[in-house]
Amino acid sequence: MGSCLSIYNTWGCPLKNQSIDFSQIQRVLVAKLRHHGDVLLSAPVFSVLKKYYPHLEVDAYIYSETLPMLEGHPAISKFVLYDKKWKKLAKHRRFLEEWKLLKEIRRGSYDLVINLTEGDRGAVAAKVSRAPYAIGFDPQGSGMMQKEKCYTHLIKHTPKPRHTVEKQLDALRCLGLHPKEEERDLFFHIPEEARLRVETLLHENGVDEGQFIQVHPVSRWMFKTLPVKTIVEVLHFLHDQGKQIVLTASPDPLERKMNKEIVSLAPFAIDLSGQISLKELGAMIKMSQMLLSVDSVPMHLASALKKPTVVIFGPTCEQNWGPWRNPGARVVTQKLSCRPCYQPGCGGSGKSDCLTTLSSQSIIQAVEEVLEFKVLSKVGCLSSLVSEEL
Repeated sequence: MGSCLSIYNTWGCPLKNQSIDFSQIQRVLVAKLRHHGDVLLSAPVFSVLKKYYPHLEVDAYIYSETLPMLEGHPAISKFVLYDKKWKKLAKHRRFLEEWKLLKEIRRGSYDLVINLTEGDRGAVAAKVSRAPYAIGFDPQGSGMMQKEKCYTHLIKHTPKPRHTVEKQLDALRCLGLHPKEEERDLFFHIPEEARLRVETLLHENGVDEGQFIQVHPVSRWMFKTLPVKTIVEVLHFLHDQGKQIVLTASPDPLERKMNKEIVSLAPFAIDLSGQISLKELGAMIKMSQMLLSVDSVPMHLASALKKPTVVIFGPTCEQNWGPWRNPGARVVTQKLSCRPCYQPGCGGSGKSDCLTTLSSQSIIQAVEEVLEFKVLSKVGCLSSLVSEEL
């Protein structure tokens, strides 16, 4: 097995012949140790590898809690799972668990490791694997010392906003594999049991498949959410138009509390917060007429399923995280000089002015356009923006 190389040009890739001979590669490990949405956005990397080189066995190294995002992906042979609960163990027990996992990676006899995360854990896996080839993002001095020596290839960071899917596909480009635009779709598998469970749940609540609007107004990062008043105004408009409304959220107490407050002011909405799994969330989105969401996992699921979507962006960047290759998607945001700032509210307050001052009318306008099939955005491009200038 080869060792890590240390000769790079100023752009991050090897000096000469950055391509590799995939005919000599048999086993690949792709690491993506991030949150649910981030993991789903890595799906095209697996698809492209398997499409161009069907002989490859491609494994995924992810957090166990994010397994539903890639489970059932036809290009993935096996999952190597890191349990985030280990982080709460005593140091010696955590070390033992992580060491067992690294031994599993070593036994994998990988020929190529692709680390799609900037963190150290994927870099350590690349080093421990002893793979002849390993690629990761240029650490630029961050993380553990000499992290770059864990890799034979480095992915250059782009100075301007670039969608996360494209950033991850840069790992393949750096190896000489350039996917076509139509090959960059997301993939999300919905098992039959998830579909049947959602079908039953909707029936029990008197909701008609294909005739309801799914609203997911919450995020694990609450500074990305709209004021309750704004959401309620939109829901009342939709209700007046004869639309059925289904609210969803994770089991997180803060998310459920917010949806409960919304329902107290819009009692016609069906609140299914915390009642469905991630696979069932995908099934529900597929059965809906459209999705209305903030920047959160459901937006990415809707992109994978090509479901009409209106998504609200505040402090985060739609160019990095917006709907991907979804022609029926609209992004609602504001043209403010300070956004995107990625801050937990203005001045760290937990509340973002770009969301608190966003009018319900701009959201309603986008919803009307989506429902009337007036979206003109092209496949593969970011959605059109409905913006307010303040």
